[in-house]
Order: sequence, then structure tokens, then C-alpha cells
Amino acid sequence: MRLDDFDPNINVEDQRGSGGGGLGFGGGGGGGMLLGLLPLVFSRFGCGGVAVLLLVLAVFGGLPMLRGGGSGPLVGAPGGQIGQQQAGGTDTQSSCTIDAGSRAACNAFSSADRTWKGIFEQAGEKFVAPKLVFFGGNGRSGCGAAQAAMGPFYCPSDQGIYLDTSFFDELASRFGAKGDFAQDYVIAHEFGHHIQNLLGTSDQVRNQQQRASAAQGNALSVRLELQADCYAGVWGAANKDRLEPGDIEEGLTAANAIGDDTLQREAQGRVVPDSFTHGSSAQRMKWLKRGLDTGDPNQCDTFSGNI
Repeated sequence: MRLDDFDPNINVEDQRGSGGGGLGFGGGGGGGMLLGLLPLVFSRFGCGGVAVLLLVLAVFGGLPMLRGGGSGPLVGAPGGQIGQQQAGGTDTQSSCTIDAGSRAACNAFSSADRTWKGIFEQAGEKFVAPKLVFFGGNGRSGCGAAQAAMGPFYCPSDQGIYLDTSFFDELASRFGAKGDFAQDYVIAHEFGHHIQNLLGTSDQVRNQQQRASAAQGNALSVRLELQADCYAGVWGAANKDRLEPGDIEEGLTAANAIGDDTLQREAQGRVVPDSFTHGSSAQRMKWLKRGLDTGDPNQCDTFSGNI
């Protein structure tokens, strides 16, 4: 995807090299390791997600790979590598040019920021830009601890998109999702969660999850995640003149690779639909493509009818 270089005025923080969660140059969040992680998991996956996290910790003595969106990670499966610490930047320019992954993230973030600002203005709605926060291995967010094992996530408390760029390498090597548009999809999906936060959708879902059973809470999380996939597609459609041959296939390959059924089959050899938190591979591809085909946020209503 041929994206313009990032706007130097985008809001970027860099916690890399800060020894596990410095505030960077734009703010940050507090929270301890496990205790900081629990609220984030609860807001994203409900009671069922917290129970799974505690079970994995008890059995394996470590953190699970919790990825995805919704207010959080792109994917929801155990496994993965912890990112390596590296020196961070001191401003947007230096942080966004440390390596190819950082530049790709900033370019996609800047494009999404510009795209959604225009969509909101056209609809007469107020747009508030999020921030992009780089961390290496571990850091801190307004939702608690940031761990590379959690994958990219969005924190509604501080409106931050958190990314350890080592995830891009894992996306290609472990998930087989190569190409620049696969990486762009990661940022666009998390940006979709920011849009949900601005529109009040995330709060509505969290309120419903607090009164729901574990299975019902998971089902609500799935709908939230699929809507973020659709919003990622809306961004892609708005920038279709920047798409290159094979880009859409790269995005769909990524969506397919991180479906709950595919990840569960890989991790445990069986699929448990009631435990889905992000949606099946078919659902994720369907809603990403819905956004790409229509370019209309109003077509991303995953909360009405079948998904």
C-alpha cells in the first residue's frame, strides 16, 4: 500500500528503552503487571476472559498471548514471543523512523487519523485523535500493564493504541500474514476501537457485559471486534487509490489467520465457539471485506442480526 509519510504532528509516545513503562514524552498510564492486566482483559473479554487468564497463569506460570481489539488485542490466543527492548525516540520524527516497523505503523496511523477526521467532519461529529504508543517488551498504559504477549491493543482510558512492533514479525512468521497491508490492517483495526470509543459503542458493550454471562459477554466482544474489522475496511476503501495488487488479499489472509477457530485449532486441536472473543476466520474476513466493499461506516452494524 502506497501511503504518504506520516504527519509529524500526530500524537506519538515512545516507551521503548524506558525500563518497562516510562511515561515517554506524551503521558502514560499506571498499573502493575497482572493486576494491571486484569481490568483490560475484563473490559475486553468479560469474566470468561479473566478466568482463562488466571487458569493459564496457574498452569504455565506466565502470561498468555492476548491479542486484538475491542478495547484491546487483535488476536486472542496463547503463545508468541516477548518483544526485545530497544532505544526509543524522543519525538514523533525519531520514534517513527527507528525501524521499518515503526515507520509503517506511523504511516498507517497518520492515514487513519486523517481519514476518520474527514468522515467525522462530513457527518458533523467531533473527532478527537488518539495517540500511538510504542513499547518494547513491556510498558504501561492507562489500562494497566502493556505486555508484548498481549499484542497490539487499544486502551479507552487514555485513548492510546499500543504496539510492540515485533508483532509485525510474528504476524508474518507465525501467522503467515505477510505484506504491508497486513501490518496496516493491525493499526486500522485498533483505530477502529478508538472510533467505537468516540461513538460510545465500547461503553455500551462493557455495561452489557457486566450484566451478562461469560458466554454472552464473549458474544458481545465478538461483535465489537468484527465491527473494528469492518471499520478497518472502511479506512482501506477510503484510500483505495493507494492500494496495490495483492493488498486486499494480504488483509484477508491476516484476518483469516487470526480467527478464533483457526487459533484454537492450532493451540488445542479443537474449537469452542462459546469461548470466541474475536470471531471466526470467516467472520473476520466477511466484515473486513464489508468495509472494503462499501466504504460506509453505517454498514458496519454488527450488533443487529446475524454476523
